[in-house]
Amino acid sequence: MSERIEPVGRPGNEPAGAPAQNDGAAAAGADDQSAAEVARYLDRLLNEGHERWEGHRCPICYLYIGLPMSKHAKMNVCCMKTVCKGCFLAAHQRGLRGCPFCRTPHPSDDASELAMIQKRVSKRDAAAIFHLGTKHFHGELGLTKDVPRANELFTEAAELGSVNAHHDLGIAYYYGDGVQEDKPRGVRHWQQAAMEGHVSSRHNLGFDAFKNGNCELAVQHWMISAKMGDEDSLNDIKDMFMEGQATKAH
Repeated sequence: MSERIEPVGRPGNEPAGAPAQNDGAAAAGADDQSAAEVARYLDRLLNEGHERWEGHRCPICYLYIGLPMSKHAKMNVCCMKTVCKGCFLAAHQRGLRGCPFCRTPHPSDDASELAMIQKRVSKRDAAAIFHLGTKHFHGELGLTKDVPRANELFTEAAELGSVNAHHDLGIAYYYGDGVQEDKPRGVRHWQQAAMEGHVSSRHNLGFDAFKNGNCELAVQHWMISAKMGDEDSLNDIKDMFMEGQATKAH
């Protein structure tokens, strides 16, 4: 490759078009670097989070809770542990009427339940902060429905490591619920949660890819979440095959 000789010590005497060529080369190099970074990140995204998040295990039997978790388990606000209904039943049969994990009596009313949550929030418990956010979001336990406040709490919980909070923030930003709509930001929250093994976030990434016309990527995401037990993802893959929009992915 020939080397271009530049005049020495004579500013303003550069060959015409040289700055544009340099700028073009720099821009091309930056584009190549950016494309490489995107490819590396996508590779990481598709190769991490194939096992469900550890926080979705029952803390008593250590088995992953069935999906949807709301049907197969219950959150205990005293310790912020989600216990499967099988362990709840076993504890009840042994005569235990309180929390099967920490033995604390169940709250008697909304006020006592809220007090338990706030006690954990004061200790910077990410799960408690997220849970309080859901109560503000739905206007439960005597709280006024306040979606912006809920999103503030989700943000705090996400910063403390709550993958559930990343998932809900993804929904908030993707659809503009209580915040200004910002789909790329919403997707980033789902990506963060998906790489930690959050099933619903992985499914949502598949939905976003499908919506943007990338059927191959959608199937890759849905294959991961389907293998973790998500029935919606499995049905979406079936629908795509039936409509001829996907090829078999492994």
